[in-house]
Amino acid sequence: MATYRASVCRLCRREGMKLFLKGDRCFKDSCAIEKRNFIPGQHGRSRRSKIVGYGLQLREKQKVKRIYGLMERQFRGYFEKAARQKGVTGENLLATLERRLDNTVYRLGFASSRAQGRQLVGHGHIRVNDRKVNIPSFQIKQGDLVSVREKSKKVSNIVNSVEMVGSRGVPGWLELDSSSFSGKVLTLPLRDDVNLPVQERLIVELYSK
Repeated sequence: MATYRASVCRLCRREGMKLFLKGDRCFKDSCAIEKRNFIPGQHGRSRRSKIVGYGLQLREKQKVKRIYGLMERQFRGYFEKAARQKGVTGENLLATLERRLDNTVYRLGFASSRAQGRQLVGHGHIRVNDRKVNIPSFQIKQGDLVSVREKSKKVSNIVNSVEMVGSRGVPGWLELDSSSFSGKVLTLPLRDDVNLPVQERLIVELYSK
């Protein structure tokens, strides 16, 4: 599967806002968008035209794709799945993305970013209901217990991230037990639990054309 390997700070600058793709650095003055809050590229400073219509819908889709670290084909698959479900398509889409295991690991504080959460899952550091799961897109369910495997509880990145979770907070649909490096899925996430500055309605309009 294709992977984005260029600077992720460029993605935040392109969207004109912090997408929190580099973990703790995004909260520091060294964050690229704090110094260069303009579109990347030779003419980035002069490109200030107002975005409307299709451009606005496209930017909203790109923003959500980049927040969750997905490529186009995978993201479209999530949208088509959300469209087949009962309820509001945009809300279904965000709820499904939130239920990804790599996102859950990040939300619980075991990782400082979703990219790091994806790496932890892929390298076998995470267990779901005491069984190793190394698929970042794995969909968690209500009642699942997500934990760090015993041998990984001393990994510095995990320890440091759990220590910093207080400043970031844990969403209400999850319950963290930092002493045992585990967390429980209390309920499935709803739209109100997704504290992201996105307008999912625009994504639905884009794909509905």
